[in-house]
Amino acid sequence: MGQRAYSVLRALAGLRRSLGHEARPDAILARNLEMLVLARRTRRLWPGDPPGLIYEVLDIHRLMVGEGRRAQAMRAVERALLRGVGAVLTSSPAFISNYFDRYRQTQVPVHLVENRYFEPRATAPNAVGPVRTPDEGTDRAVSIGWFGILRCRDSLACLDALTRARPGRYVVEMRGKPALDVLPRFHEIVAANPDLRFHGPYRYPDDLPDMYTQVDLAWLLDGFDAGYNSAWLLPNRLYEGCRHGAVPIAQAGTQTATFIQALGLGLVVSGPSADELDLALGQLTPGHLARLRELVHAVDPATWTASDLDCRHLVSLVESPIRGLG
Repeated sequence: MGQRAYSVLRALAGLRRSLGHEARPDAILARNLEMLVLARRTRRLWPGDPPGLIYEVLDIHRLMVGEGRRAQAMRAVERALLRGVGAVLTSSPAFISNYFDRYRQTQVPVHLVENRYFEPRATAPNAVGPVRTPDEGTDRAVSIGWFGILRCRDSLACLDALTRARPGRYVVEMRGKPALDVLPRFHEIVAANPDLRFHGPYRYPDDLPDMYTQVDLAWLLDGFDAGYNSAWLLPNRLYEGCRHGAVPIAQAGTQTATFIQALGLGLVVSGPSADELDLALGQLTPGHLARLRELVHAVDPATWTASDLDCRHLVSLVESPIRGLG
């Protein structure tokens, strides 16, 4: 957080040099608290009627939550910065109920805009490819896909223990960017376990269809900020995985679990426990996995995707709020 504050101070000093020659924008969207600081200062670069200001919240830092002095001070700073903001956008209903409503951070409208997979044209439910239907008689490994920012110690420990306990029964396919400051032994652990396979970064969105259609389950557990942000968010991999037919597996008590349970999809476990995961997955035959995947494919694609129409709606949300001077 200290590094981020220092970056903001440096950026503030160079705002006029960087943006002073630009034409006045219609609106400015600030994607987190630090950017809101910069956005408020940026509005002053154009005299007269200032651009509209929108605040987007995709994560809520642990420092912002609780009744301690530091959290109260951070929320007071945010409330002050929110003066003059026309609207707030956030990606999960749990952020609204557990944070904005609970702490009464703002009086302006808070709009839910989920992090759906961008697919500009209307698409038929099975346009991303056929449902995988493994041979019922084949005794094959259950494949788990863990993609994106890999930052959960508990997930890595669980998946390592699971595959070691049942060699050849489970395979974990990983792609993306491991957070080595959180998982310093990531590459060492993967190298020592043949059933943990890390394939490096991927191209978004080009590689997503191949990534998710080649695995049975999409790993959605994330204990990086357990009980707070990780429990409240709806991750990108939920939408990406389900859009491409992977069966989601989530942790009980999280917004992600609530989401998939409401649709009658996927698997929910109490947490990243190798024993419990083995018990849950050990009941899955190839035929059962195929049926679970069919349920995912049967869901309206609009649940997972953002279309051109959704983009136009988002632009209207950005344009519509009354513009305050701040």
